Amino acid sequence: MLRLSNRLQSSRLLFRQTRNYTRRLGVVIPQRGILLLQPQNIAPQARFIHASNVLFSEIIEVQGPAFAESISEGDIRWIKQKGDFVKEDELVAEIETDKTSVEVPAQFSGTIVELLVEDGARVTAKQKLYKLQKGGEASSSQSEKKDDAPTQGEKADAKTENAEAPVKGAPKAPEAGSSDASPPAKPKTESSERVDPPEQPHAKPGVSDIPPKLPKDLVKASKEPMLSTPVDKIQRTPISIPKGIPADQAITGSRSETRVKANRMRQRIAQRLKDAQNTYAMLTTFNEIDMTNVMEMRTRYQKDFMKKHGIKLGLMSPFVRAAAYAMTDQPIVNAVFDETEIVYRQFVDISIAVATPKGLVVPVLRNVEGMDYAKIELSLAELGEKARDGKLAVEDMEGGTFTISNGGVFGSMFGTPIINPPQSAILGMHGIFDRPVAINGKVEVRPMMYIALTYDHRLIDGREAVTFLKKIKSSVEDPRTILMNL
Repeated sequence: MLRLSNRLQSSRLLFRQTRNYTRRLGVVIPQRGILLLQPQNIAPQARFIHASNVLFSEIIEVQGPAFAESISEGDIRWIKQKGDFVKEDELVAEIETDKTSVEVPAQFSGTIVELLVEDGARVTAKQKLYKLQKGGEASSSQSEKKDDAPTQGEKADAKTENAEAPVKGAPKAPEAGSSDASPPAKPKTESSERVDPPEQPHAKPGVSDIPPKLPKDLVKASKEPMLSTPVDKIQRTPISIPKGIPADQAITGSRSETRVKANRMRQRIAQRLKDAQNTYAMLTTFNEIDMTNVMEMRTRYQKDFMKKHGIKLGLMSPFVRAAAYAMTDQPIVNAVFDETEIVYRQFVDISIAVATPKGLVVPVLRNVEGMDYAKIELSLAELGEKARDGKLAVEDMEGGTFTISNGGVFGSMFGTPIINPPQSAILGMHGIFDRPVAINGKVEVRPMMYIALTYDHRLIDGREAVTFLKKIKSSVEDPRTILMNL
């Protein structure tokens, strides 16, 4: 009871002191404790007193996201900078790892007070990245900057124009013999007065012309040493830069070089491919496929397939289905050599190589042994969309047992793919070209495709590899063999 009485006395004393002070500033506090402002009585020094939500808002240190078990670190790329206002879930930065890019969204709305790591620095999982002052709103100046900021396409066009401008506006190089750039005049000699011989008419193919006998003055001039032009004196021909090519990567003809740090994904790809060459005993076998039946099937059933499944029937699904079917006949291709043991998998997970601006990624189709054409096409469309948008997670690219790489989309005719560790084989598809082939003793022009199988010869013998590739060939050329289990 005594303690409560002391608290009440302290509160009353504090209230009286506050009321006496505010009266000097023109602010009246009645007995009920409600603030009433009297503008006509407010002292000049009090009219500039104001309270701000930001002044009393909380400043927190924001941690980065957690990584998958197979990822320990990555390089950060800041999208927002110090002083920028961010909304909740707005992208602040991206962390580029060996396999994918991890987004760093804002946990709360607020203003970035400080960046705790530099752009391009190496960070780990759940590391503190920046300080955020919660609350507040974006200032008008920041919103104007965002509206006026050029888009990425406009930036690329501006860079292209800037790179071309010096070339277009540069003064013409002085002609040979002008007083500004030519060396001091030399006494005339026979070599300076010689005239180039007239061009000889082009000969018919397969017929070589006998060189005519040169005049004595030209023979004498040809024995003199030829003058070399220094590299920095070579005249540059203006070259237009294609759209979409960064200015620091474009070939402009200037005698300069640009060094750019390789991103972590490119470094990882280089390391894995070199490890594959150093570890595996790789051997490649080839075959060709007549694509006539597949193309007729697509033409005949494309509308019905699109109407029922909502997606087009492509060329990848026959090869993915054929590869899974061939592995049931040759399971050694789906296995892997692990030191002194052979690991056999009872499932077929096929990795599909996809080219992205950041590098090659290989999302995985799970349990393909039980998929039909429709399920394969739907899964490929979903993974392809993720890859283009940079939304692939680490889980989407782990655990493949076999890889298919389709270089034919870029016009490749022939090639030898490299195994994707820790797998044991990879199938390479190539372009479809019309070629004359023998059909029932007659020469016909058919759409043909070369295919290549690179395999680990430590585990897979030539008989199994060739048999596996022939099985793919027969299953693609005539899909009915899969239905009849032939």
